[in-house]
Amino acid sequence: MPFKTAIALILFFSFGNCVSNSKYDSLLKSYEESKLENQRILGEKEGLYKSLEELKRIQEETEQRIREYKGLMETFRSMIDSGKLKIKIIDGRMVVVLSSDILFPVGSAFLSASGTSAIREVTTLLASLEGKRFQIEGHTDDTPTGIKGYTNWELASSRALNVLHTMVKAGMPEVRISAASMGASRPAVPNISPENRSANRRIEIVIVPDLSNLPGMEELKKYSN
Repeated sequence: MPFKTAIALILFFSFGNCVSNSKYDSLLKSYEESKLENQRILGEKEGLYKSLEELKRIQEETEQRIREYKGLMETFRSMIDSGKLKIKIIDGRMVVVLSSDILFPVGSAFLSASGTSAIREVTTLLASLEGKRFQIEGHTDDTPTGIKGYTNWELASSRALNVLHTMVKAGMPEVRISAASMGASRPAVPNISPENRSANRRIEIVIVPDLSNLPGMEELKKYSN
C-alpha cells in the first residue's frame, strides 16, 4: 500500500473515531439532562399531589366544622330563640354564651332557681355531643366586688365552679368538663356603659377543639417525646 494511502486511511479512521466519540458524549449528556428533567417533573408531580391532598383535607375539616356549628345551632335553637344563650365563634372556638345576669343574682356566685334550670337544660344538650369536652369560663365586668380579698377573679372562679358542679350533678361526666376564671381580663365589649358591663358578666362554655389533626402535630408529638 502506498505510504500516502496508508496515512489517509489512518487519518480517516482517527477522524471517524473522534466524530463517533463526540456524538456519544453528546447523546450521554442529553440522556443525563433528560433524566434530571424527568426527576424534576416527578418531584413537582409528587409535590402537587401532596398539595392537593392537603387542600382536600383542609376543605373536609372546614366542612366538618361548619356542620358542627350548624348542628350546635340546631341543638340549642329553642334556648337561642328564648334568649337564654348565644352560640359564638371566639378565638376559633365554638362557645355557648350565657349571661350571668340570667344565671346569678347581682354580685352572687350562687345560681338562681331559673339559672340552675337553664344550666341543667344546657347540660342535657351538651352531654349528647359525643366525644366533646367542655371548659366553663367565668367572666365579670370591671366593677370591684366591694369585698376585701374577694376580687373579680374569685367571683368569676366561684361562678364557673358552681356551674361545673351543677352540670356534673345533671349528668355531665367529670372527665369531659373543666372550669377557669377569666375575671375582668377578657371583656366582650368595653366597660363604658351599664349595657356593656351587663354583656361582660357572662359564663362561656367552650367546646374544646381537637387539635390532634392539625398540620405538624405528629412531628410536634415526636419532638415533645
